[in-house]
Amino acid sequence: MGILDKVMDKAEQLIGEAKEKLGQLAGNEKLENAGKRDQLAGEVKETVHDLRDEAAGTIDDARDKLSDGNK
Repeated sequence: MGILDKVMDKAEQLIGEAKEKLGQLAGNEKLENAGKRDQLAGEVKETVHDLRDEAAGTIDDARDKLSDGNK
């Protein structure tokens, strides 16, 4: 995962946590739910980025093995 992706995903999760807490304190269910959605969205994006990077690593490993076999 690129460092910028990781920072953005974590920031979205932290903003979501803050919204949720503010919503709880203010008794604002909409804000609380928006915070939960933001947290979940950040977690999903982080997982997708991790999977993308893992797949890229697997492809690179396979490519290296194939190129080593051709020598």
